Amino acid sequence: MPTELSVGLTEPARQQGIGVVAPFDFALDRELWRWAPEDVSLYLTRLPFFTTPVTVEMAVACGDRRAVRRATRDVLTPEPGVVAYACTSGSFVEGATGEEVLRRTIEDAGAPVATTTSGALIDALRVLGIARLAIATPYVEPVTRRLVAYLAEHGVRTVSSEGLGLLGNIWRVSYAEVVEIVSAADRDDADALFISCTNLPTYDLIEPLEQALGKPVLTANQVTMWAALRAMGREAVGGGSLLSAHDHLAQEQLAPEHRTSEHLTPGVV
Repeated sequence: MPTELSVGLTEPARQQGIGVVAPFDFALDRELWRWAPEDVSLYLTRLPFFTTPVTVEMAVACGDRRAVRRATRDVLTPEPGVVAYACTSGSFVEGATGEEVLRRTIEDAGAPVATTTSGALIDALRVLGIARLAIATPYVEPVTRRLVAYLAEHGVRTVSSEGLGLLGNIWRVSYAEVVEIVSAADRDDADALFISCTNLPTYDLIEPLEQALGKPVLTANQVTMWAALRAMGREAVGGGSLLSAHDHLAQEQLAPEHRTSEHLTPGVV
């Protein structure tokens, strides 16, 4: 008779998941994972490849509704709690209406909740009470102008902007180059600074930059993961003013099953 096995194993914690729809050239999967708690998995998929450089035309192509719908369905099998569209330019290039259409497209494809990088940025600015923003981007000027226009639609004034003028290979930008462009973009009258593009590495820079500048620093991957996790009633792993801010907006946006007393505004039951 076979010997009964007893190896003393403990079942792993039940995983929650985030579906991530990213552009075909996205190269910073590891950076997204760094924001996630150990019991949250990321289910990543890519939008279709095309040869257009990083221009307004490419940003528009990344928001193609048919491609986004198909990519959303690709990540639904493991039942994520939220699907995040992880592309800044693709979610601001068509303005506030375009961002809303993206979210609706993802939800119509079956996602329980949808977030986008640019939508997450607006939510983060509201949580922090930011009305005047400096922005640092890797983009060419026409793409950066679309970001400025998107922010204006939401009542956020861009007091300064600096772009690297890159048409590709954005993930190869060094931390030193990011610091340089942030320094060039910062202004005394900016309430905060935003570093755009999910393909730009920023995870280790946020706290040092906040200490140096004396103001909140937001980044594309930071707000993307912050928004996706809070939609699930979870918190991102990392530093920065955003993660330590008391989120009064969360109670309105969380699904009822995720709401807890810590998310409620004081005095509200």
